[in-house]
Amino acid sequence: MDDALLQQWVERISLQDFKRPFLHRATFNRRLRSTGGRYFMKSHDIDISWHHYEAFGAEEVEKIIKHELCHYHLHLQRKGYRHQDADFKKLLAEVGGSRYCQSLGPRKRAQAYKYKLECVSCGTSYMRKRRMDPRKYACGKCRGRLKLIPLDLPAEK
Repeated sequence: MDDALLQQWVERISLQDFKRPFLHRATFNRRLRSTGGRYFMKSHDIDISWHHYEAFGAEEVEKIIKHELCHYHLHLQRKGYRHQDADFKKLLAEVGGSRYCQSLGPRKRAQAYKYKLECVSCGTSYMRKRRMDPRKYACGKCRGRLKLIPLDLPAEK
């Protein structure tokens, strides 16, 4: 599906469920991962997560579109368009939009620590993912000198 088909889809949902036209732009955004969609108050445009469309299909994305259209129409009518507003909650329930989108799951495994900074005076250790010059820093507890210790990590498969 491309942006032109998404635009038609959003316009159709707006007329069918909200009885009002959608007069702005709707586009897929491939960078959205933690949220299903966004409504921009200044431009009145809507972004929809491409990753949610791929993962969950048209039915879930239609609920996300309805959610964003609730923001859109209520904002243009100068009514309560925020999540906590009664107008928003009521309209969302009427049209059958989703309150929250499904999670895409964890993004990627966190990078392991590669270095340890250890205070020579008090022994406090600080874990770091990147190499750093210990001469430029001091211990946060006692202001003592730090020593850089590279950690040996097992090779990844």
